[in-house]
Amino acid sequence: MYDVITVGSAAVDAFVRTEFYRMLKCGYKQTCIAYPVGSKILVEELNITVGGGGTNTAVALKRLGHKVAFIGKIGLGQNSRRIINNLKDEKVDISLVVRSKQARAGYSIILDSKNHDRTILVFKGSNNDLKFSEINLKKLKAKWFYFSTMMGASFKTLEKLASYAVKNNIKIMFNISSYLAKKGPSYLRNILKKVDILVLNKEEASTLVGKDNIQNLLKKLHKLGPKIISITDGKHGVYVLHNSLMYYGKPHNVKVVETTGAGDAFASSFLSGIIKKNDVEFALKLGMINAESVIQHHGAKTKLLKYNEALRAMKKNPIKVIKKKL
Repeated sequence: MYDVITVGSAAVDAFVRTEFYRMLKCGYKQTCIAYPVGSKILVEELNITVGGGGTNTAVALKRLGHKVAFIGKIGLGQNSRRIINNLKDEKVDISLVVRSKQARAGYSIILDSKNHDRTILVFKGSNNDLKFSEINLKKLKAKWFYFSTMMGASFKTLEKLASYAVKNNIKIMFNISSYLAKKGPSYLRNILKKVDILVLNKEEASTLVGKDNIQNLLKKLHKLGPKIISITDGKHGVYVLHNSLMYYGKPHNVKVVETTGAGDAFASSFLSGIIKKNDVEFALKLGMINAESVIQHHGAKTKLLKYNEALRAMKKNPIKVIKKKL
């Protein structure tokens, strides 16, 4: 029996930092990073790591002390081997990973400027090609499923896994990205009505249910089915709604090096807190402290904390949580 089975993308991430760029206004409240056409640009720093929502969360949960397996689709090439080796090193169960000669691993190029504004070029590979029929159902014994964003055939698989979870008394956490938020509530209805915990950022929440203040966003999302809603808002903090009570976590003022993976770190650690103590306030603090650790370093997994490390960090730098009845 697994504590959590994560279902999502796997990718190799290339973090590219260069000082040669321009910041341009390119739309309403939008800024673009521009590079000159026809030029060779010197790369100041290059870091290659393993990423993807499915593997990031699997590793985070494993480091926090849970028994974890990962479901995703990859190939047999060099990048796929890099992903598998990383999961093996982290002691994540890979027996549910679907591998195919035709499949290719995902790949992302993260362009980082000196101000740490980032643009990500994403090649999905076979991440969107996972079929329900390819999953070994006999091994789907878990207390929780953690769903990260998947598209195409893989989204249909998430819908079927959600139904499987309800029939087999498995709880679901769903962390959506802008890709799925743009699809709208009706597209996500079959999953959302079965979800126990929904995590997304403010921009994604506004895209999904319309722009509004945080309190109304939480209420609108709750009406879609999830029992617990968490909205992250970057440096402004994190909000959680549970049983008509809103929790607000105030973040520390830390030096940000790279924000890639912060959302995955928060969401997976929040779930860990719920599993360990069934306490929303504790889960909120655990999620925030791990996300703050991640953003102070390059790579989505580089500084994911072990449970005892997280507890020490929470004791050393307490996170203030304010509660309010909605």
